[in-house]
Amino acid sequence: MSDIAVNFEQVHAQINKAAQEAGRNPRDVALIAVSKMQPATRVRDALVYGHRLFGENRVQDAAQTWAALKEEFPDVRLHLIGPLQTNKAKEAVALFDCIETIDREKLADALAGEMAKQGRTPACYIQVNTGDEEQKAGVSVDGLPALLTHCQQIGLKISGLMCIPPVNEPPAFHFAMLQKLAVHHGLVHLSMGMSGDFERAIALGATHVRVGTRLFGDRL
Repeated sequence: MSDIAVNFEQVHAQINKAAQEAGRNPRDVALIAVSKMQPATRVRDALVYGHRLFGENRVQDAAQTWAALKEEFPDVRLHLIGPLQTNKAKEAVALFDCIETIDREKLADALAGEMAKQGRTPACYIQVNTGDEEQKAGVSVDGLPALLTHCQQIGLKISGLMCIPPVNEPPAFHFAMLQKLAVHHGLVHLSMGMSGDFERAIALGATHVRVGTRLFGDRL
């Protein structure tokens, strides 16, 4: 078994334990393997192991990484977990199966237009800036209702929320906030929790956890 396979086994065991301790079915928690800035050899090891759900931060990098791999492994599912510029909406709709980082009306409009043109409907989440950090992408908590309403009006279906807590604050507060927002707005999916805190996120309702270094090691 490769080192990557061992890492996946360990993380899956931790996910199962965290879910069971929270009284949840481990099958309700999806592992997004964050492959950004990882060499293709490591990503391929994960694919050979059997994993099929991956997260990428940038459209251009993802296109380069997955151009050949998707031909060999056509059942791969890709989530965009980094900020998206409106001029990359066309490429994002064509490449990704889920776009987790919608955070403004202009981007929602661009994505809705491209989905109509391409006949593709990737899943969509709204990224919420729970820490109200100026340097971080995401709609404010106060701005979430208006953005959701706008998405509904243009026919863009939002099925979940995503957040990245501030690095200098306990993440549990932000996970709990996102869970309450999702329940209030009737949204099913919660993408939250990374390598250092995904177990706590699972305890607070995460349906998707984004894990990179615990699976692949440090980025090159």
